[in-house]
Amino acid sequence: MTGNLRGALLQLAAMGLYATHDVVIKTLGETYPAMQILFFASLLSFPLVSIVLMRDPQPGTLRPNNPGWVVLRTLCAVVAGMAGFYAFSTLPLTQVYAILFTTPLLITILSIPLLGEKVGLHRWAAVVVGLSGVLIVLRPGGQELQLGHVAAMAGAVASAMAAVIIRRLGRAERPMVLMMWPMLGNFVATGAALSVAYQPMELAHLALTGVIAALGLAAGFLVILAYRAGEAAIVAPMQYSQILWATIYGWFLFGEGVDPATLLGAAVIIASGIYVVWREGRGGVSAHRPATSARLRAEVVTAPKSTILQRLWAPRR
Repeated sequence: MTGNLRGALLQLAAMGLYATHDVVIKTLGETYPAMQILFFASLLSFPLVSIVLMRDPQPGTLRPNNPGWVVLRTLCAVVAGMAGFYAFSTLPLTQVYAILFTTPLLITILSIPLLGEKVGLHRWAAVVVGLSGVLIVLRPGGQELQLGHVAAMAGAVASAMAAVIIRRLGRAERPMVLMMWPMLGNFVATGAALSVAYQPMELAHLALTGVIAALGLAAGFLVILAYRAGEAAIVAPMQYSQILWATIYGWFLFGEGVDPATLLGAAVIIASGIYVVWREGRGGVSAHRPATSARLRAEVVTAPKSTILQRLWAPRR
């Protein structure tokens, strides 16, 4: 088996786990507030993430070297987590994924002011076409727009912003700082939200929040293995397979019909995203490669960014 094939298969498996992660969120979201689910998922993530952090070879504290950027990224991660959990709890899975698929396109836009990149005509055209796909999905005037749609778009923007900030910081911050600050931010923000809305949880449902944490971490490691095995230009597009999982899960578990407009819009967004990844994969286009290395979903504590895990889990010398 070639490295690219192994990488693609590992990425497909990771996206299956991420999709299952989101299905559990949606299942619990039918009974409990989204912020409550995120709170307990964050809480139960600490023991799992602590095992990962024990591998951090760099001594130091949680005090960031670039506090402004770290705080901004933490806020983005908190918004992405809250918005993502709410969107998955209230919208059909395919609609949420279609909107979140705009993340690499938004990264391309944000890389201009934050990374100083020059985006050529081809990538600008891909961004415009991709964002038009969002209008196909949302169908203004053709369907009732919900708060969940706004949350999904906010999650995509916040996730893109967090991804670009990581690329800007490079290795200036310890992985522990980049991972723990969003975890603590999510924990504090969602804990405060419990005072507004709280629903007593059954033990089995509480255990499912632990499953959310475990699935996010396991999928993150599979993504690491995928990018180690294959080329980014081959591995990255496999992330779009989540739309297939969403269609299958939505059909069988939630009785969600296949919406032609959503699938068409998703196809437009996916084609644009793949083109951006392909352009970056050609070399000499993006010095930072932010879109190629970005996961196409809202960054939350239960699904830590693979670039951070990669740095934590790098072979010791």
